[in-house]
Amino acid sequence: MALSTKRLRAGITLAGLGLLAGCKSLQNDVNVSLPYYANQLVVEAYLQDGVVPRLTVTESVPYLDDGQAAAAGSVVLPLPNGLKVQIPADVTVTLTLPGGRPVPLRFSPGLDETTGKYYTHIGTSRLTIQAGQQFGLDAQDKRGRHVTGTAIAPTLIRIDSTKYKFNDLTGDDKRAYFLTKWTDPAATTDYYRLMLHKGKPANNSETDNDISDRLFNGLPYSQVTRYRFRPGDTVTATLYHVDSLYYNFRQSTRDARNANGNPFAQPAGIRSTVQGGLGVFTVLVSDKRTVILK
Repeated sequence: MALSTKRLRAGITLAGLGLLAGCKSLQNDVNVSLPYYANQLVVEAYLQDGVVPRLTVTESVPYLDDGQAAAAGSVVLPLPNGLKVQIPADVTVTLTLPGGRPVPLRFSPGLDETTGKYYTHIGTSRLTIQAGQQFGLDAQDKRGRHVTGTAIAPTLIRIDSTKYKFNDLTGDDKRAYFLTKWTDPAATTDYYRLMLHKGKPANNSETDNDISDRLFNGLPYSQVTRYRFRPGDTVTATLYHVDSLYYNFRQSTRDARNANGNPFAQPAGIRSTVQGGLGVFTVLVSDKRTVILK
């Protein structure tokens, strides 16, 4: 995921409205000088138990940049949708394991066939992760940019049960809601991400919700959808127990997307979980349930 920083648009057009019949529209073009913007390293790294570590290091660009020209030390990677993204090719990445052993990740851009996402750096062996363990990240290039981060593995929260129920309609109008239930730990503040996939789990999801236990701390909780699933659908519920930094990061990226292109919205900055750049470094712990709706 390449993150970019918003900048004021270069041209602002003011158009006068013709209030009287026969009056001509008035237009005045105003040129706004944009301040210099220094590109930053952008990191997206998710560690999972039993999975070879893969992460993406890209580069932020000014809001109006077309992404065509790569800066010194970068290459341009064309994406299937026609967009292009700058990838710094001179970044050295090191992952620090809980025991303190550094593990270099090699620069080897590729596509994760499971998620459909690109990555730039990859490890050589699968990770073994236990709750409470701390991992470290260090990424730096030859231009002096240096990103660091730490992440602690959350405890696993199991899904207690899933259920569904169809409405009373028939034919193409017959739909079911889907309910996912789990029990929140007491005496701690907890955050969750609940995703529902229909069919083969992939990059796209039917629902993707961020949830805080502010209203159900220490209690069983059920998240239910509207009537949206059809008979025969295969639904997979994935419940992530996440830390507050990752929760806040996702909230900020959602706010930034909503503000993008909206002249009445307040600018929204990304609340990164790393230092020295932009992005996220976290450990993902999840439980899954798959149900065929009959």
